[in-house]
Amino acid sequence: MGLPRTERTWGFSVLFQQVEAGFGQAGGAAVLTLDRASAIFPSDPIAISRLRAKLRAVRHRLEDLDLVVDLGVRIGSKEWWRGAVTCFALCATAWSMHPALQPLPGQIAPALAPAQWDEARALSITPLALGADSGRRMGATDMVEMLADTPDRPRIELTAALGRGDGFVRSLERAGVSDADAKATGDLVAQAVSLGDIEAGTRMDLVLGRRATKHDPRPLTSLKFRAKLELALAVERPETGGALALRRIPIAVDDTPLRIRGTVGDSLYRAARAAGAPADAVQTYLRALGGYLSIGRDVTSDDKFDLVIAQRRAETGEVEIGDLLYAGLEKAKKKIQLLKWTIAGRTEWFEASGVGERHGSFQKPVAGHLTSSFGMRFHPLLGYTRLHKGVDYGAPTGTPIVAVADGRVTFAGWHGGHGNFVALQHGGALGSGYGHMSRIAVRPGQMVRQGQLIGYVGSTGLSTGPHLHFEVYKNGAAVNPATVSFITQPQLAGAELQKFKGQLARYLTVKVGAQPAFAKHEPAKADKDRAETAAKDEARAAPKRG
Repeated sequence: MGLPRTERTWGFSVLFQQVEAGFGQAGGAAVLTLDRASAIFPSDPIAISRLRAKLRAVRHRLEDLDLVVDLGVRIGSKEWWRGAVTCFALCATAWSMHPALQPLPGQIAPALAPAQWDEARALSITPLALGADSGRRMGATDMVEMLADTPDRPRIELTAALGRGDGFVRSLERAGVSDADAKATGDLVAQAVSLGDIEAGTRMDLVLGRRATKHDPRPLTSLKFRAKLELALAVERPETGGALALRRIPIAVDDTPLRIRGTVGDSLYRAARAAGAPADAVQTYLRALGGYLSIGRDVTSDDKFDLVIAQRRAETGEVEIGDLLYAGLEKAKKKIQLLKWTIAGRTEWFEASGVGERHGSFQKPVAGHLTSSFGMRFHPLLGYTRLHKGVDYGAPTGTPIVAVADGRVTFAGWHGGHGNFVALQHGGALGSGYGHMSRIAVRPGQMVRQGQLIGYVGSTGLSTGPHLHFEVYKNGAAVNPATVSFITQPQLAGAELQKFKGQLARYLTVKVGAQPAFAKHEPAKADKDRAETAAKDEARAAPKRG
């Protein structure tokens, strides 16, 4: 007899007791005898390795087996046929397993009687978009009588809006006002404000009265709308009848401009927008400062920006925002103050000292190619050499000719060999001339801007073909246009400068967030007038009984 022991063979634990009688004999109390375990589960490492190799081969073969084959590629191959057979087998299996369902006989509901149908319709709900008339009324009974005609409403209150490009009178007619009343209303409103000045989108509150028949347009009882920020108009018909009358309703408006100040911080644009400045005003502000410094390089986070914007505030709460009037920037050692000012028909930014913007660009007078330069040359018509006092640009007849810079027309007409000729006088004793035009588009004494049309290319005077003869004068003497730079900078002086500085001082005294003048006291009279007007409107709107 010996002690029992446990051995592990091929992943199984075998518990047996060692006996002296040898294997296969029934001696002792064996728990489990596996005398032939080595035959089922080989314990030879080589055999185990071969078995594992075979299992891996079978596993790899199963992994490479593709039962779901794309029947659109490699048609006719072994894989394709295997996929076709698989698909057919699956379809056949599914078809063979389908259940055999038979319809079940049921009872058909009888048709509803008329009374039952009316009751069902009264309780049903159908989408109104499909033209439903159910769910909104009860079924008719014997107590219901059909009306031969529906009664007409005694008055209609509605709101109309003036469309873009639409006429005032036409908007009233489209709202249902009779032609005569619409024309009379337009004539009355035109006494207070031009009909063309009424902005598109203006809301009009109308009250239309009783009409004789349903086929007639309704007469206008009252019309109210906001004609301008400072004026509201009411066209009303007396309660006793009669002609329409116009009533003006003035509205207090404060013109104190809006001033916005703040620190630049990370971004000048974002800081100004966060402070409440409109986007258009901030863009104009940046363009104005761009002529005097670099926004990205010269502006620091500690600088202070200052904007004054035109603003009109009505007593009723409406606000109109206008253009930027003043642009300021306070730096550590420099202060920039720019004021928008108009002089000689031109609006631009002026510094606090009265110095305007520099204009140094030189625009080409015509879209053409250079055919003759400045200097001595042989004249093709006169037959001798002489000084060519300008440059020639070849271009087709009718090509537009524009002013190279701002100036005043000093001559426009026939000028000998130059034919149709225009002369402009610019600042700084500079002038320019344009010859051989086919047609002149300006008159003497007229102010022109850079790029403005002054005539058209032609071949008048001593000319061999359509072209522009362009000259430049300095102190009355012809100079080479290629050597001249038209740099002008306006300067205010005298009474104009004093007026400019006075306006600048008024803008600088405006407080940030200043309240309108009418908000500083109680408008008792205005409140009383509004209360009386509201009482009249309420009394007029009350339906008449009788």
